[in-house]
Amino acid sequence: MSRPVLVPIAQGCEEIEAVTIIDTLRRAGAKVTVAACTSDDSLDIEASRGVKLTADTHINHCRDNTFHMIALPGGMPGAANLRDCEPLIQLLHEQQQASRWYTAICASPAVVLAHHSLLDNVSATCYPSFLDQLEGALPRPTDPVVIDQKNKVITAQGPGNAMSFSFALIDALYGKDTHRPVAKQMIADWAIH
Repeated sequence: MSRPVLVPIAQGCEEIEAVTIIDTLRRAGAKVTVAACTSDDSLDIEASRGVKLTADTHINHCRDNTFHMIALPGGMPGAANLRDCEPLIQLLHEQQQASRWYTAICASPAVVLAHHSLLDNVSATCYPSFLDQLEGALPRPTDPVVIDQKNKVITAQGPGNAMSFSFALIDALYGKDTHRPVAKQMIADWAIH
Protein backbone atom coordinates (compact mmCIF):
# COMPACT_ATOMS: atom_id res chain seq x y z
CA MET A 1 0.00 0.00 0.00
CA SER A 2 1.49 3.31 -1.09
CA ARG A 3 1.11 5.93 1.64
CA PRO A 4 1.57 9.61 0.66
CA VAL A 5 4.40 11.35 2.54
CA LEU A 6 5.55 14.95 2.22
CA VAL A 7 9.25 15.73 2.69
CA PRO A 8 9.79 19.50 2.53
CA ILE A 9 13.29 20.77 1.79
CA ALA A 10 14.70 24.27 2.04
CA GLN A 11 17.99 26.06 1.42
CA GLY A 12 20.51 24.80 3.97
CA CYS A 13 18.70 21.62 4.99
CA GLU A 14 20.75 18.65 6.22
CA GLU A 15 21.32 16.46 3.16
CA ILE A 16 22.01 13.19 4.99
CA GLU A 17 18.67 13.48 6.76
CA ALA A 18 16.69 14.58 3.70
CA VAL A 19 18.06 11.91 1.35
CA THR A 20 17.90 9.12 3.95
CA ILE A 21 14.23 9.88 4.71
CA ILE A 22 13.30 10.09 1.02
CA ASP A 23 15.24 7.00 -0.06
CA THR A 24 14.24 4.76 2.86
CA LEU A 25 10.54 5.61 2.66
CA ARG A 26 10.49 5.04 -1.09
CA ARG A 27 12.13 1.62 -0.57
CA ALA A 28 9.26 0.83 1.83
CA GLY A 29 6.70 1.71 -0.84
CA ALA A 30 5.66 5.17 0.34
CA LYS A 31 4.69 7.75 -2.27
CA VAL A 32 7.14 10.47 -1.25
CA THR A 33 6.65 14.00 -2.54
CA VAL A 34 9.71 16.21 -2.10
CA ALA A 35 8.54 19.82 -1.94
CA ALA A 36 10.76 22.89 -2.17
CA CYS A 37 10.09 25.57 0.42
CA THR A 38 11.56 28.48 -1.49
CA SER A 39 10.36 32.07 -1.83
CA ASP A 40 11.04 32.21 -5.58
CA ASP A 41 9.21 28.98 -6.58
CA SER A 42 12.54 27.36 -7.47
CA LEU A 43 12.76 23.58 -7.07
CA ASP A 44 16.54 23.65 -6.61
CA ILE A 45 18.03 23.56 -3.12
CA GLU A 46 21.60 23.80 -1.91
CA ALA A 47 21.84 21.76 1.26
CA SER A 48 23.98 22.57 4.30
CA ARG A 49 27.15 20.92 2.93
CA GLY A 50 26.75 22.15 -0.63
CA VAL A 51 24.92 19.12 -2.04
CA LYS A 52 22.41 20.17 -4.69
CA LEU A 53 18.90 18.74 -4.44
CA THR A 54 15.95 19.16 -6.80
CA ALA A 55 12.42 18.84 -5.43
CA ASP A 56 9.51 17.14 -7.20
CA THR A 57 7.27 20.16 -6.75
CA HIS A 58 6.91 23.42 -4.84
CA ILE A 59 5.19 23.51 -1.45
CA ASN A 60 2.52 25.84 -2.89
CA HIS A 61 1.30 22.92 -5.03
CA CYS A 62 0.83 20.69 -1.97
CA ARG A 63 -1.79 22.76 -0.14
CA ASP A 64 -4.79 20.74 -1.29
CA ASN A 65 -3.18 17.33 -0.81
CA THR A 66 -3.63 15.02 2.16
CA PHE A 67 -0.49 13.33 3.43
CA HIS A 68 -0.32 10.36 5.75
CA MET A 69 2.89 11.87 7.14
CA ILE A 70 5.02 15.00 6.90
CA ALA A 71 8.73 14.38 7.59
CA LEU A 72 11.05 17.34 8.17
CA PRO A 73 14.82 17.10 7.75
CA GLY A 74 16.85 19.42 9.95
CA GLY A 75 20.08 21.32 9.47
CA MET A 76 20.69 25.04 9.69
CA PRO A 77 19.67 27.33 8.18
CA GLY A 78 17.34 24.74 6.61
CA ALA A 79 15.18 24.37 9.72
CA ALA A 80 14.83 28.15 10.01
CA ASN A 81 13.78 28.32 6.36
CA LEU A 82 11.18 25.60 6.95
CA ARG A 83 9.96 27.47 10.05
CA ASP A 84 9.36 30.59 7.96
CA CYS A 85 7.44 28.79 5.19
CA GLU A 86 3.78 29.63 5.79
CA PRO A 87 2.26 26.97 3.47
CA LEU A 88 4.28 24.28 5.27
CA ILE A 89 3.25 25.51 8.72
CA GLN A 90 -0.39 25.49 7.63
CA LEU A 91 -0.01 21.88 6.45
CA LEU A 92 1.65 20.89 9.74
CA HIS A 93 -1.20 22.37 11.78
CA GLU A 94 -3.69 20.52 9.59
CA GLN A 95 -1.77 17.27 10.24
CA GLN A 96 -1.96 17.87 13.97
CA GLN A 97 -5.68 18.71 13.90
CA ALA A 98 -6.44 15.61 11.82
CA SER A 99 -4.30 13.34 14.06
CA ARG A 100 -1.99 12.43 11.20
CA TRP A 101 1.75 11.87 11.62
CA TYR A 102 4.27 14.71 11.53
CA THR A 103 7.92 14.11 12.21
CA ALA A 104 11.18 16.03 12.47
CA ILE A 105 14.89 15.42 13.04
CA CYS A 106 17.88 17.46 14.21
CA ALA A 107 17.12 21.18 14.64
CA SER A 108 13.61 20.95 13.16
CA PRO A 109 11.76 19.66 16.26
CA ALA A 110 12.83 22.78 18.16
CA VAL A 111 13.20 25.37 15.40
CA VAL A 112 10.05 24.43 13.43
CA LEU A 113 7.67 22.35 15.55
CA ALA A 114 8.17 23.87 19.02
CA HIS A 115 8.31 27.38 17.57
CA HIS A 116 4.82 26.88 16.13
CA SER A 117 3.40 25.16 19.27
CA LEU A 118 3.29 21.77 17.55
CA LEU A 119 5.09 19.98 20.40
CA ASP A 120 2.97 21.08 23.35
CA ASN A 121 2.79 18.13 25.79
CA VAL A 122 4.55 15.90 23.25
CA SER A 123 7.49 13.66 24.15
CA ALA A 124 10.32 14.80 21.88
CA THR A 125 14.03 15.10 21.27
CA CYS A 126 16.21 17.15 18.93
CA TYR A 127 19.81 18.07 18.20
CA PRO A 128 21.39 18.53 21.66
CA SER A 129 22.29 22.21 21.28
CA PHE A 130 18.62 23.04 20.53
CA LEU A 131 17.12 21.25 23.56
CA ASP A 132 16.49 24.54 25.39
CA GLN A 133 14.19 25.55 22.51
CA LEU A 134 11.83 22.58 22.91
CA GLU A 135 9.26 24.87 24.53
CA GLY A 136 6.06 23.13 25.55
CA ALA A 137 7.48 19.67 24.84
CA LEU A 138 8.27 16.85 27.24
CA PRO A 139 12.02 16.58 26.43
CA ARG A 140 13.72 13.20 26.20
CA PRO A 141 17.34 14.34 25.70
CA THR A 142 18.99 10.92 26.02
CA ASP A 143 16.81 9.14 23.44
CA PRO A 144 18.12 9.28 19.85
CA VAL A 145 14.61 8.70 18.43
CA VAL A 146 11.37 9.48 20.28
CA ILE A 147 8.00 8.13 19.14
CA ASP A 148 4.95 9.80 20.70
CA GLN A 149 2.25 7.42 19.51
CA LYS A 150 -0.59 9.29 21.19
CA ASN A 151 0.20 12.60 19.48
CA LYS A 152 1.45 11.01 16.21
CA VAL A 153 4.84 12.72 16.41
CA ILE A 154 8.31 11.24 15.85
CA THR A 155 11.50 13.21 16.53
CA ALA A 156 15.21 12.39 16.39
CA GLN A 157 18.53 13.96 17.35
CA GLY A 158 20.57 14.33 14.17
CA PRO A 159 22.26 12.98 11.03
CA GLY A 160 23.66 9.90 12.76
CA ASN A 161 20.10 8.88 13.66
CA ALA A 162 18.67 9.40 10.16
CA MET A 163 18.45 5.68 9.38
CA SER A 164 16.79 4.60 12.64
CA PHE A 165 14.50 7.67 12.41
CA SER A 166 13.48 6.60 8.89
CA PHE A 167 12.81 3.06 10.08
CA ALA A 168 10.54 4.46 12.81
CA LEU A 169 8.69 6.38 10.10
CA ILE A 170 8.16 3.15 8.13
CA ASP A 171 6.72 1.45 11.23
CA ALA A 172 4.40 4.42 11.81
CA LEU A 173 3.18 4.21 8.22
CA TYR A 174 2.85 0.45 7.83
CA GLY A 175 2.88 -1.17 11.28
CA LYS A 176 5.28 -2.53 13.87
CA ASP A 177 8.46 -4.07 12.47
CA THR A 178 7.55 -3.40 8.84
CA HIS A 179 10.92 -1.65 8.49
CA ARG A 180 12.78 -4.96 8.97
CA PRO A 181 12.78 -6.13 5.32
CA VAL A 182 13.99 -2.68 4.22
CA ALA A 183 16.68 -2.68 6.91
CA LYS A 184 17.82 -6.15 5.83
CA GLN A 185 17.93 -5.13 2.16
CA MET A 186 20.03 -2.08 3.08
CA ILE A 187 22.38 -4.11 5.35
CA ALA A 188 21.25 -1.79 8.13
CA ASP A 189 19.98 -4.23 10.75
CA TRP A 190 22.24 -2.40 13.23
CA ALA A 191 20.04 0.71 12.93
CA ILE A 192 16.88 -1.04 14.10
CA HIS A 193 15.46 0.75 17.10
